[in-house]
Amino acid sequence: MARAPRPSYMSFPFRVGPAGPRTSDRAAHVREQIEQILFTDPGERVFRPEYGAGLRSLVFEPQRSPVWALTQKRLLAALTEALQGEVDPKTVRVELGFDDDQDAALVIEVSYTLAALGLDERHRLTVAGTAGVTRG
Repeated sequence: MARAPRPSYMSFPFRVGPAGPRTSDRAAHVREQIEQILFTDPGERVFRPEYGAGLRSLVFEPQRSPVWALTQKRLLAALTEALQGEVDPKTVRVELGFDDDQDAALVIEVSYTLAALGLDERHRLTVAGTAGVTRG
């Protein structure tokens, strides 16, 4: 009996290798979608002006200010909407913080359960003011 092919998705960022476009499995695809949502500024996408969280603008905000509660809710809403069907919306959690070892480094931790697989995932990103992004 032949096995059904596993679904594959275009990887992000888009890359083309010798065998054609690079692909990702479902879990990696969701992680890549999360990065797109977090680092896209609202208004950046022409036909989806509400898409994105504009996370880079938060790196230099004062720590633990009232902006954080609003930001956390905005991130949660953006992720829940964009990942609809892929992730169980009741399981999405977003935590914000700072890395004390790095100046102006914002730490975002997103946890969720993949709806179709029942797999718990945790995705941690560190956004430094000038150095870029560290994935963990």
